[in-house]
Parts: sequence; C-alpha cells; structure tokens
Amino acid sequence: MIDKAIIACNNSMQDDKDHFSHVGKMVKLGSSAPRKVEDFFLSRYACYLIVQNGDPRKLVIANGQTYFAVQTRKQELNEDEKFQSLTEEERRLYLRREIKEHNKNLVCSAKNAGVNTELDYAIFQNHGYKGLYGGLDAKGIHNKKGLTQKQKILDHMGSTELAANLFRATQTEEKLRRDNTKGKNQANLTHFKVGERVRETIKDLGGTMPEDLPVPNKSITDIEKEHLKKLKECPPETI
Repeated sequence: MIDKAIIACNNSMQDDKDHFSHVGKMVKLGSSAPRKVEDFFLSRYACYLIVQNGDPRKLVIANGQTYFAVQTRKQELNEDEKFQSLTEEERRLYLRREIKEHNKNLVCSAKNAGVNTELDYAIFQNHGYKGLYGGLDAKGIHNKKGLTQKQKILDHMGSTELAANLFRATQTEEKLRRDNTKGKNQANLTHFKVGERVRETIKDLGGTMPEDLPVPNKSITDIEKEHLKKLKECPPETI
C-alpha cells in the first residue's frame, strides 16, 4: 500500500522523500528480543495517497477516503468565490442543476451494472436515500418532510441537503464505474453504502441529519419561474 502511494507520488512529479520519511524503530518480539522494523513519518499528502490506494473494504481506509473526498469538495466550494457570493435561492438552483447533470451519469453507470427498468432504477435510488436518510426511502422522506406524492424531493431541499445528495450521486457513479460493478443487487448495495458513508461523515462533522433539515418555503420550480419572470421584465443589456 505504501509502495503504491510512493509510486503515485513520484509519478506526480513529487519527491517522495519530502512526504515519506523512512525511519526505523525497535520493537520487542515474543521472546523479548529487540528487532528493528520499518516505519514512516508521513505528510498529509502521503496520508492522502495511502488512503486512495488502500483497500476500501477496510473501515479505516473507507473512512479516510470519505474524509478526503468531503474535504476536497468543501475546498472546491470554498475556493469558488462565485458560489460563495450566491444567495441561498441561487445556490439551490445551482446545486439542483448540478444534480440533474450528474444523475444522467449515475443512470448510465447504474445501467451498465444491470439496473435496466424504471422499477429497477426506483429501487436503486431508494437504496441511496435509505443510506443517507437513516433508513428512509423516498416515501418515508415525503412523509417526514410533509411533502405530497407529486412534489419532487430534490425540489424541496435547501442548499445543504442538496449538496449532500450531490455528493452521494457523484461518489456512487464514480464507485460503480471504478469497481466495474455488475448486478443490480450489488449496485443497490453500493448506492446504500455510499449514502450511509456520507451520513456518517455528516454526523462526524456535527452536522444536521438530512431528514431533519427544514423544508424551504419555495420549491426550486417556483424559484425558476421567478427568475425567468425577472429576466423577461429586465432583459440583459446588449451592446
């Protein structure tokens, strides 16, 4: 695992000696005889590479991969001055559109895994919701948030909840593709596990669980209509 991380470091034009300090330490064997074993002092970058090249079936690796993925996404958003300057309604519009685009990729990856029919995909989506929402499926989320059956869940989320669902969708799509997942049962399990991991990360960070986040007064559809109306009343200036 460390060997792979060192190779990745060198291939990225980084000097591995700056990130992997090779040291030795003495440990006692069962016979109490001392023996020198290999050990490393690791930079944050080295830890990242090791986690990314580790076995995700191991809990510590899975948690590490989720942590670095979440931190990367947070940093991307923090560095995006345009996003930071948006109002809450504008953020909701932006994130909802992002989810629509990424869901297209998720549909393709799920289909490649064997999720073929509309019913298959509905079940697949419910597994993702159950992982992220503590066991609640789409119907359960509707009931929890007081939404009617016709109201789309994603259109009645605030920006924080939308961001969590965007992360769920992008990470599931990537994992299905990276692992070359086959079989709809395995695809469903993957979606559930990713949603569950995102939920655990929210909990670790002290955030509010998505099912407990408030429902905004306006739906995304209402906001889009208002924005279109403003554009018609005040069209952009042309040169």
